[in-house]
Amino acid sequence: MSGEAILQMFGFLLPAVVTGVVAFYFFKLHTKNEDGRRRFLLHKEAQKNALPIRLQAYERMALFLERIAIPSLVVRVAPKTADKNAYEALLIKSIENEFDHNLSQQIYMTDECWNVLKAAKSATIQMIRKAAMSETDSADKLREDILTETMDKQSPSSTALSFVKKEIGEIW
Repeated sequence: MSGEAILQMFGFLLPAVVTGVVAFYFFKLHTKNEDGRRRFLLHKEAQKNALPIRLQAYERMALFLERIAIPSLVVRVAPKTADKNAYEALLIKSIENEFDHNLSQQIYMTDECWNVLKAAKSATIQMIRKAAMSETDSADKLREDILTETMDKQSPSSTALSFVKKEIGEIW
């Protein structure tokens, strides 16, 4: 083969190689875009299905906060005996049971929100323990002391509920 024949073959081969490279590039780009579009649609569909579940989790935790709010708690959980220590334990057990019942909701919430909820629970328990340290001699008197002590203060539950509402507003 002569040099001229090789040059002529190269002249025919070069446009085919360039066309092949360009076609490969566009095919790869198209495939990447389609994959991204499919992934976006799947993500969008998953979010659409998960949103009601997330909102339900926030609703349950709002209910939890309302149930452990001191005024609601002491009205709902009446003393069974006159023993103040037994009543203190009953109130704390009620809060812990409510919390344990809703533990699974944490997977639908941000870590920050879950930490706020745990802090509200702990602060409420601390308020009960603080009131129980007084010189109260009966469960009914402890009940009154707890209500009196928390009357002027903003409850941990209301603070946490405000945070939950703010976070729900960010979801929308």
